[in-house]
Amino acid sequence: MTMKLLSLAPWPLARQLAGGGRGTGQDAMSANTLALRPRNEGAAVARSICPYCAVGCGQLVFHRDNRLVSIEGDPASPISAGHLCPKGSASYELLTHPKRLTRVKYRPPHATAWQELELEDAMDMIADRVWASRERGFVEEVDGHPLMQLRTVAHLGGATLDNEENYLIKKLFAAGLGMVSVSNQARI
Repeated sequence: MTMKLLSLAPWPLARQLAGGGRGTGQDAMSANTLALRPRNEGAAVARSICPYCAVGCGQLVFHRDNRLVSIEGDPASPISAGHLCPKGSASYELLTHPKRLTRVKYRPPHATAWQELELEDAMDMIADRVWASRERGFVEEVDGHPLMQLRTVAHLGGATLDNEENYLIKKLFAAGLGMVSVSNQARI
């Protein structure tokens, strides 16, 4: 019986029975399993912050030959201690998914198809439209009293913005443009 088990030694179960292993170490592994290497072995690593929310969990971004290999939680992060939520864990897909949009899409009013725009052109269109809306909707005074408000344009900031960025946004939109509807996704 022992000879027969030794001839089956490539099979993990046979090695466990023949060698008296407990089935928890190398005796439980096949040659293919023993040959496996970590996907980020030999890759360079850069520390980063997760882009999904304002918590700021630390991430390790592994890259090799100018290509993204993997993104994992940073154990040295005092905020997340190497853990990532499901959104943070999926941030590799944010950058590598084959259906990820990499160009600005725009559908003109009453059009039935999308067209691609250069980023600069799209930003200019947004700035022009905000300014035109301000010109149409800005109220300087009501009943002879100064008001200086813009109620026809609103701003909703993203949850990844920190306090300093939100402060500057509030100053720009409220003081600079007169907007009264300035809020943030993290507050909702």
